[in-house]
Amino acid sequence: MRVATLRQALWHQHVNAVGAPAALRPWLTAGGSLTARLTAHSAAFRVQRLHQRTALCLADEARAIGMARPGRVWEREVLLRCDGAPVVFAHTVVPMSATAADWPLFNALGERSLGTTLFYDPLVARGELEFARIRAGHPLMRRACAALGVEGDTVLYARRCLYRRHRGVLLVTEVFLPAVLALRPHSPDTTINTK
Repeated sequence: MRVATLRQALWHQHVNAVGAPAALRPWLTAGGSLTARLTAHSAAFRVQRLHQRTALCLADEARAIGMARPGRVWEREVLLRCDGAPVVFAHTVVPMSATAADWPLFNALGERSLGTTLFYDPLVARGELEFARIRAGHPLMRRACAALGVEGDTVLYARRCLYRRHRGVLLVTEVFLPAVLALRPHSPDTTINTK
């Protein structure tokens, strides 16, 4: 029973329920585009696409996207990097029933940010954020650690949000990696020429 519990995350509607460190809470609860926030905290922001393919969704994802049981979905996973350091592991699922009219740019994203399309499309409706602790036995923890080449013996904090466009839904889960806590607002160097 313990193994089964580790494979699932308990999602909460309030960040206080997950006991996240105080320094991480602004990252978890920030509204708007995470891409824009990360860009403002780095000299060089980059999306590293890990894969985009069909896959079996997780049980809690199935419920969130309106499926009766886990089934095949379109899955996209990326690392978001600030100045080379991976700071967020992002996992997106879209039901196979979604059409190109629902999410016209999804298949052509490559290493572009999904957030840039979601937050600047007036047809996209954003749901409420949910929060969870992701433990070592959870599939997203395993995938994030595999992408980083490290062992997953810690707890990470995540948020997720459901987006709607036309009749399509899309669920984005963002797992915050320890390096995000080292980020500071970036201000470009300005050199004043006094000659």
